[in-house]
Order: sequence, then structure tokens, then C-alpha cells
Amino acid sequence: MTQPVTLGGRPTMPPPGVPTEELLIARFRAHARRLFWSALVLIAVFGATAYFYDNLPSPFENWMLLASAGALVLLVVVVPYVIWYSRSVTVTTRRVIVNHGIGARNRQEMSHARGYTIGVRRGVLQRMWGVGTITLANGVDAPLRLANVPNVTLVHETLADQIEVSQILAHRDAQSGPDGYSGS
Repeated sequence: MTQPVTLGGRPTMPPPGVPTEELLIARFRAHARRLFWSALVLIAVFGATAYFYDNLPSPFENWMLLASAGALVLLVVVVPYVIWYSRSVTVTTRRVIVNHGIGARNRQEMSHARGYTIGVRRGVLQRMWGVGTITLANGVDAPLRLANVPNVTLVHETLADQIEVSQILAHRDAQSGPDGYSGS
């Protein structure tokens, strides 16, 4: 007797006893709304630099203008972008992986098979931007907080589906006998 390979549009499931392959579901970063002010500063610095170049009062020189504009762009535009780009979330069929850090990389994982609760919080501004904060807690490890997740409802539904599928597979494999089929 074999098990069905699909359950109403869900991903195909392997036969009992066969390990499942880990597949990538989604990879995303926090919403880029934090870079809004950086973009405004970048536009203002380029406009001001173009306006004041060769038009400065007598004690100042063009190199001073260019150096201050470069330092401002580096601190207010480049650094926030690098920090935003260094944080990513990967959802696979087995786990959720959060990577962050510029020099030293930090990695946190949470397995779907262990199960966890999913908390979603959306403030007024987050609702306006279409984002939210997801908190994953399994009761053993520290909660995993995913801030400013774009399409938060879609990510929430995907995580809930992955928990369900992983627990069904774990239960089915635990109930099957050593030859891969149930004992009855």
C-alpha cells in the first residue's frame, strides 16, 4: 500500500521512510522603507553639491565641498544600505534561517518539524507600508523576531503550512515500521 503523493495542491511528499529534500521556498530582506531617508539625503547632497560647486564663498574650496559631500553620503547612505543588505531571511521546507552581520556573520535557525507559534504584529505605519513583524517561538529557544517582513500575511500563511506539512511527515515517519510501511 502506498501513500498519496499530493494532498490537494500541496507539494509532493516522498514515500514513508524516505528522507525529504530541503527545498528553498523564499528568501527575502526586511522592507527597504528604512532607506527612504537615505535616498532623500542622497538627492539633497547631489543637488547641493552641484549648486555650490565653483560657487562657494572665498575661504572654502571645491575639494572641501566634495569631501564633506562624500563623507555625508558614506555615513548616511552607504552604511545604512550595507547594514540592510547584510540581513536576510531564508525559508526552506525544513527550517527558517536568519543571517545577519557585516564582518562576523550570525545565523539563527528554527526547524518546522519542532513546531513553533507564529505571532504577527502590525502597527499603523507597518500597515500603511504593507509590512509586519513576525515572532517565532518554540518555547525552548529564544524567540526569532523577523522585523519589517514584506507581504507579512503571505509569509505567515507559508510558515503555517510548512509547520503543518513537516509535522505530518514527522508523524507519518514515526508511525511507519522499519520497512517504511505502517504495521497494520
